[in-house]
Amino acid sequence: MKKLLLSFFVFVFVNAVNASVTLPGWMTTNMVLQQQTVVHLKATAKKGATVKITASWDNLTTKVQADKQTGAFDFDLRVPRAGGPYTLTFDDGQPLVLSNVMAGEVWFCSGQSNMQMPLHSHWASVQNWEQEVANANHPMVRLFQVDRVVAHTPQTEVPYGHTKGWAVSAPDMAEGFSAAAYFFAREVSDKLGVAVGVVNSSWGGTPAESWVSHDKLRGVTGFEDYLKRIEETDYDDAKLEQVFQDEHAAWQKRVFGDDKGLVDADFGRAIWAAVDFDDSEWQHMKQPARWSKTELTNWDGLVWFRRTIDIPADWAGKDLKLSLGEVDDSDVTYWNGEFVGATDGWNKKRLYTIPGRLVKAGRNVVTVRVYDASGEGGISGQAETLKVQNGAAELSLAGEWSYQKSMSANEIRSNREEEPRGPRDPWFPSNLYNSMVSPFLDMPIRGFLWYQGCSNVGRATQYESLFQTLILDWQERFNRNAKVTPYPKPSPQQGERRRGFFGMQDSKVLPFYFVQIANYLARKDVQPESEWAALREAQRKALQLDGVGMAVNIDIGEANDIHPRNKQEVGRRLALLALNRTYGKELPCAAPEFYQMRVEGGRALLSFRPVWGSDALEENADIKGFIMAGPDHKWHKAKAHTEGEGWRSRIVVESPDVPYPIAVRYAWADNPECNLKTKSGLPVGPFRTDDW
Repeated sequence: MKKLLLSFFVFVFVNAVNASVTLPGWMTTNMVLQQQTVVHLKATAKKGATVKITASWDNLTTKVQADKQTGAFDFDLRVPRAGGPYTLTFDDGQPLVLSNVMAGEVWFCSGQSNMQMPLHSHWASVQNWEQEVANANHPMVRLFQVDRVVAHTPQTEVPYGHTKGWAVSAPDMAEGFSAAAYFFAREVSDKLGVAVGVVNSSWGGTPAESWVSHDKLRGVTGFEDYLKRIEETDYDDAKLEQVFQDEHAAWQKRVFGDDKGLVDADFGRAIWAAVDFDDSEWQHMKQPARWSKTELTNWDGLVWFRRTIDIPADWAGKDLKLSLGEVDDSDVTYWNGEFVGATDGWNKKRLYTIPGRLVKAGRNVVTVRVYDASGEGGISGQAETLKVQNGAAELSLAGEWSYQKSMSANEIRSNREEEPRGPRDPWFPSNLYNSMVSPFLDMPIRGFLWYQGCSNVGRATQYESLFQTLILDWQERFNRNAKVTPYPKPSPQQGERRRGFFGMQDSKVLPFYFVQIANYLARKDVQPESEWAALREAQRKALQLDGVGMAVNIDIGEANDIHPRNKQEVGRRLALLALNRTYGKELPCAAPEFYQMRVEGGRALLSFRPVWGSDALEENADIKGFIMAGPDHKWHKAKAHTEGEGWRSRIVVESPDVPYPIAVRYAWADNPECNLKTKSGLPVGPFRTDDW
């Protein structure tokens, strides 16, 4: 049996290698094809060849003629109802065989680090990750990992991950895959009994503007200069890079002029990097370490790190390699007081060459200037990556470093000037749409999952327009070349029930389900100025768009970790939205929404309206998370409780400090204590009655 299996895999591998047919990059062995679609494929074969195409679901063979000049050919592939495994064969004289193909449901998943976060890695792991990884054998769940690359113009070539295409869910594959996407796929596949494929195209730390097409971003205020610069350089990489270098140098001097470690914000004149600088008054910290786990908890901004290392005499005068692993978010690095390298991006490897002229026998000083705009921060890689190398020989830099804070992120932000982003940076507008979204536009999908927003905190007003533009952009562009049968059509009875609910439409656009960013940072009872709350509201406003649903996450975040570990619940809540609104299952998937406030006798009476898939509020005599303001616009902590039962229940809010209430907010803080939920346990999202 083993020999037979080996022969089969050798046959498939050899035929795949020798085949001259080239398919779209998202078509590989183990894939899930969106069921009940007509996929318009664009492929190539031998010039002028007759291509025989056979799908095992009907065993019919279709012949297509490849162009004599280019070898290009088009073909409409009719995918049946969910089932499989199937085999697809494309033969122009050299057969290409795709095996273990399933017809099922396909979802495109994207966002920043909370979508990227795997079941287990050195930087983040889900709760009970050992058990989750061990139990990740799910033949009906298929995973496609997209490589993280950037591009200035829309691409068609799919950037493969290490699996080179689709993979069947198993411990070794699932461990490094998006946890939110995996748990979603597992839940939906289990409930529907069909294969579910999820594409993970995400990049930690990236803002929404990176994921919007150049054309659509033109209509969003605030990106005019970036887009103009791209157009003026005719998308030339070298020209764009030079423009960026000039702008970034000028920005450094303006924004970091108060950095105590620099002279005139000049990297080449770093006082705190000098060999003879006295750092005896500095504090000490073991490296590598994430700031959120040290005495720098909740610190964002600039921190300088210094480490003395003894270099062997036979290393003197030789070029060395300095490895810092990963640094969150950016670093500028010096050796014996001279600049040797700089990198921006929390998940990029730092590997710098130390010129031999700087390498002395005995005492040498490594200095790393770390800037973290938000989140965890620090030299955050693994201990074994922090080292100096001379060929095969190496010296570890892990251990105790001296450190000194310089400028807080708030001081830096007070300059109110965003850091210029280079053309090779994933933050650069449209770069990730071009490289990690555009190649999938012809792949038929059922819908989108999105988890992002942290990197846009502080820009809530802009995000409101930006996020809705992204949604409309993707809904318009995907599935243009495929006919997709709606699944399922609601029964007449179900349709009648939906029409009685707020915001209900049996949408014909692709569903877009997103996660509202979680509670995070220090807990405060009254925080009306919270930028995290403002961003959550900007996200919520996207619910006015057709086909959009929101998974509220305000109850499972963590104060000291921007990556909440309970991704199982995130995946489940996203799956509830899909199961109810896309697949017609009668499962609660949302909480009712605030509708109106009426004031009676110094009390605010809040009523709610049902939304598609919502159930009634849970009775609660002590609701946490409300604040109240009167005519003076000063906010105070308030008490609240439910009154009435079922859909007629309302929330009563009052405060002895506010005799004449005119405004109420709920869960309006970075990390609010809040417990308002439905009978099925789904949390009510943050809201406010004012527009101050």
